[in-house]
Amino acid sequence: MFAVLKTGGKQYKVQAGDVLRVEKLAADAGDTIQFDEVLMLGGDAPVVGAPLVDGAAVKAEVIEQIKGEKLIHFVKRRRKHSSKRTKGHRQKLTLVRITEILASGATKAAPKAAAKAKAAPAAEAAAGSDDLTALTGVGPAAAAKLADAGLTTFAQIAALSADDIAGIEAIKVKPEWVEQAKELAKG
Repeated sequence: MFAVLKTGGKQYKVQAGDVLRVEKLAADAGDTIQFDEVLMLGGDAPVVGAPLVDGAAVKAEVIEQIKGEKLIHFVKRRRKHSSKRTKGHRQKLTLVRITEILASGATKAAPKAAAKAKAAPAAEAAAGSDDLTALTGVGPAAAAKLADAGLTTFAQIAALSADDIAGIEAIKVKPEWVEQAKELAKG
């Protein structure tokens, strides 16, 4: 059985056990990856997708991350202009070994849980803090620096003394911010 899969803008005809050099994939050596873009399945009963075969996938194991051969691009200008230039690069590739071809029953890639984890702390921080940009002269960047210094509410800024203000190195806290914070903390 063979399959035609698409990855990195290219199409590959593969069988179980084949070793491929594909465009760089975000995976480490030893990881198992799944290619969901299968264009055709061949064998006893060939199936051609329109454009993809539903439920089909190809599983592969990452062998290593490599660099391809050096490609040299030589540029020479015409006639009286004696300028020459040589440019080149080595494309980053991933070496994979095809382990199995799934005609059906392919599992969909699960959405990343890291995105949900990042959203939760942002919501917690928003619930326990005030909008410090309401102070005159405090923009988003200054509010972020105040948050890094541990000042997230108007009450915290209103409680600052002159010695506390001098001790904050992340941002220069203006005395009028303290007065405005006292008024905003009240209501």
